[in-house]
Amino acid sequence: MANKATQPVWDPLALAGQLQNVAQQSQALMQRFLSNQADATKLGMGDTSTLGFDFADLMTQMMADPTTVAKAQIDLFNDSLAVWRNTTDRIFGLQTPEADKPRDKRFKHPEWTRNAVFNFVKESYLVAAKSILSTVREVKGMDEGAARKVDFYTRQFVDALSPSNFVATNPEVLAMTVETGGQNLLRGLENLLADLGRGDGRLSITMTDMKAFRLGENIATTPGKVVHQNNLMQLIQYTPSTTAVRKRPLLIVPPWINKFYVLDLQPRNSLIKWAVDQGHTVFVISWVNPDEKLAEKGFEDYMLEGPIAALDAIEKATGERHVNTIGYCLGGTLLASTAAYLAAKNDDRIASATYFVTLVDFTDVGDMGVFIDNEQLASLERRMRERGYLDAQDMATSFNMLRANDLIWSFVVNNYLLGKEQLPFDLLFWNSDSTRMPAAMHSFYLRKMYQENLLAKPGGINLAGTAIDLSKITIPTFLLSTREDHIAPWQSTYAATQLYSGPVKFVLSASGHMAGVISAPGSKYGHWTNDNLPRSPDDWLSGATAHQGSWWPVWDEWITRLEPERVPAREPGGGKLPVIEDAPGAYVRVRAVAA
Repeated sequence: MANKATQPVWDPLALAGQLQNVAQQSQALMQRFLSNQADATKLGMGDTSTLGFDFADLMTQMMADPTTVAKAQIDLFNDSLAVWRNTTDRIFGLQTPEADKPRDKRFKHPEWTRNAVFNFVKESYLVAAKSILSTVREVKGMDEGAARKVDFYTRQFVDALSPSNFVATNPEVLAMTVETGGQNLLRGLENLLADLGRGDGRLSITMTDMKAFRLGENIATTPGKVVHQNNLMQLIQYTPSTTAVRKRPLLIVPPWINKFYVLDLQPRNSLIKWAVDQGHTVFVISWVNPDEKLAEKGFEDYMLEGPIAALDAIEKATGERHVNTIGYCLGGTLLASTAAYLAAKNDDRIASATYFVTLVDFTDVGDMGVFIDNEQLASLERRMRERGYLDAQDMATSFNMLRANDLIWSFVVNNYLLGKEQLPFDLLFWNSDSTRMPAAMHSFYLRKMYQENLLAKPGGINLAGTAIDLSKITIPTFLLSTREDHIAPWQSTYAATQLYSGPVKFVLSASGHMAGVISAPGSKYGHWTNDNLPRSPDDWLSGATAHQGSWWPVWDEWITRLEPERVPAREPGGGKLPVIEDAPGAYVRVRAVAA
């Protein structure tokens, strides 16, 4: 019999108050939820209204080659038989549970392995998931784009059906329900209603304690000043921490899909602070979070009012014409376009370019390609024309779907089934601080680059009346990619090594699109180097040397060799640009989704 002290304490008044609060919230939120169902086929940036045709094509191809389906069924039968046999052995004591080394983070709770019933549920699901996905992937004869979409949405379906996502089949949730007398489920319902309210009737999952961080106080705290601004960006100059600094200033161009402070989360993992401490005069662009008033701003506007305007401002602030540059993700795509634009005009202000996880050749964009076809782009453009921008939640949903188990379902279990509150996590706070995209710019970017891959073709695109040719870029280039990148696959970013005409260094970091970049000295992630640049990324990796520790010092050593000269430190406001306000500035504080 359970100890009385450990039994759940029932408070009827508190329970009644909770239920009344839930009922009041539910009525209003359900109305808002139902009002959004007219757009139920719009999922992130995608449009699923034509997905039925893709699955119909799948069925046609399956019937044309039934041997593929038959083989999958035989494999499923054999694998299921093995699961039954192992379970029977466990029940009759003929086999002991294996050591708890989960192959999948969803099943890390020890009961998934220790308990024969839950182990059977888990293994049956994994066998069925493997069978479904392998069957879809083995079908021949489908259009490549349709096959990618079918595979992607099948994975979304399979992930959603995981037994870890349901109360009755998740041992951790069942144990919590018994322990709390069902309070976890009630708290989970309150969390769900709060997230629906935050998303104005659409589910906006809380990933971290959003009240734990305050910009400029305990996140994005590196001292600096805003010294220039226009309609699209504020330019931050950071306060030096050394008496002497590099002669060339450093300009960082972050993506405007997210906010710049991913590079300035906490002092221990801030690339910006680290660069300042290495003696760089650091300037960072902080992009505006655009609304309908900026609907007509195009990609070339981002170039002219972003890095070009920043180069002009940096020269006024420091007196230096030549600048080292870093571009991150979409910011790197813009930086490459800017470097080619300046090269065409014989403008040598960019002395070197560093690219973090940057696509310039969009031949293979990974799972992002499922959102890029004529029908979906036309649907997305109609949505953007109505608002003047791509809604921040649409962009966030698309990126989260690329890693659904980590960025959707793990939080569904934690928030709604276990009823837990989220812990403070700086990276997830940043990830939840999403931004909008101007309609004209985003349409150009998706059409001309993602769909048509024109940036990689000499003269494929024109910006401000100038043909863009990446092969005209002759400055030293440093390329940083990450091995587990789900947004910019490293094999695709590697293609840039074959496009630029100047000296190129390529480094591959462990981990993913964000964690692999903000891998500060002392972090657990290593990196690979190889001075040879064969055409094949796999050949590069096979000849690469693995190193423990951060890639940051490798980059700093590379840039020091280019220009080691030092000058007295420069204070923000010490040149011809007056201080406007303290970093991180006003633009970064504009939120698209309520906290």
